[in-house]
Amino acid sequence: MKVIICGAGQVGWQIARHLSGEKNDVTVVDSNADLVRRAAETLDVQGIAGFASYPDVLDRAGARDADMIIAATYSDEVNMVTCQVAHSVFSIQRKVARLRSQSYLDAIYSDLYRRDHMPIDVVISPEREVAEAAMQRLAAPAAFDTETFMDGDAQLMGLRLEDDCPVLNTPLRQLTDLFSTLRVIVIGIRREGRLFAPDAGDQLFAGDEAYLFAPVEDIPRTLEVFGKSTHKQERLVIVGGGNIGLAVAQALETRGRHVRAKVIERDRKRAEIAAEALERTIVLNGDGLDETLLAEAGIDRADAILTVTDDDKTNMLAAVRAKAEGCPFAIALINDPTLLPLMDPLGIDAYINPRAMTVSSILRHIRHGRVHSVYSLGDAEAEVIEAEVLSTSTIAGSALRDIDFPEGVLVASIRRGSKIIKPAGSLKIEAGDVVVIFALAADVARVEQLLQVSIDFF
Repeated sequence: MKVIICGAGQVGWQIARHLSGEKNDVTVVDSNADLVRRAAETLDVQGIAGFASYPDVLDRAGARDADMIIAATYSDEVNMVTCQVAHSVFSIQRKVARLRSQSYLDAIYSDLYRRDHMPIDVVISPEREVAEAAMQRLAAPAAFDTETFMDGDAQLMGLRLEDDCPVLNTPLRQLTDLFSTLRVIVIGIRREGRLFAPDAGDQLFAGDEAYLFAPVEDIPRTLEVFGKSTHKQERLVIVGGGNIGLAVAQALETRGRHVRAKVIERDRKRAEIAAEALERTIVLNGDGLDETLLAEAGIDRADAILTVTDDDKTNMLAAVRAKAEGCPFAIALINDPTLLPLMDPLGIDAYINPRAMTVSSILRHIRHGRVHSVYSLGDAEAEVIEAEVLSTSTIAGSALRDIDFPEGVLVASIRRGSKIIKPAGSLKIEAGDVVVIFALAADVARVEQLLQVSIDFF
């Protein structure tokens, strides 16, 4: 498939990395020649320097025979015009745009994106994705990373294993024997910075980051087995009252009836906008790093702090300050993946990576028909893929032990009808089953071959 990616920032670069690694014909367009050069030199892609919305630039990028265009520049308007030009001038069939402004996303204006108006097939909203992720992190405070699958009936959780974890130094196959009724699978382990798919003989050690997958009804027991307790998050401080902080506060007012939140926003105008939009949430104007303001927000009595400003370092420092003042749980918004290794040493409990979430969302929409969901782990190190098994797939009718999965691949769960089944070597995959698979980045293409699900567009 021939794909044009407009925007060579972190999101565009990661999408290009995924698609070029799967042998697609990818061209990256950006007005910043340095970013284009970086993409062309580090990835198997072509690069064009220029404004993505200009017809002549898209023409040079090969728009006349492109199958898909992904507009992920920093400007909503450029992304929208790019899709319009791609449709009107070059008749590109599949158009994906990242839009940040909430005004463009209001449901009452959804007709704007019809083919005879502003032809965008898929609109991605990073702010909404991040707000939803924040709600999930708050609902599972023991986890540093979470995502739901199978229509909300199953959950992926990332847990940091401490010295008091009851199942340390225990082979994974023995865990299966000890807790036979528990449908949890350890699908990935990050140890000393390296993420890998464990086998049945691997053990868990203190300091590991383990990715677990389980049906939601098995989550409380799973947390208990892994030595994690659950705490109700009833008092919350949010640092940052921009689009993301406001979206989280509004979601809490709608869904978290028993949650009392306070928002700290440095910019006075933004603070006023947030105060007008919120009904039950107190908005404080000031610096989230200010010890006095944090005390006024009641940080020592808060159950959690969520730092979601547009500056990674401010988010990290505000989280650290809050922990020092007595807040037991801190979640920080981190855009730069190179900062993630600092989370544990600084005592930050969980993070949200909006770029990784945007990448996951875009991948979910460009995978071919039967893929229901895709979630990117870490710095695009692995994917968790939920897909329906086609009758023509090579794995349909085969027992799991007989399927030639690469070493970096594990089946996390299987849904048959309304029943979620824990994978076992003797279990036969049937057409119509929904499977969730963990795959290291290098093995994603092989997984799609086995599922007979390609990157092809609809």
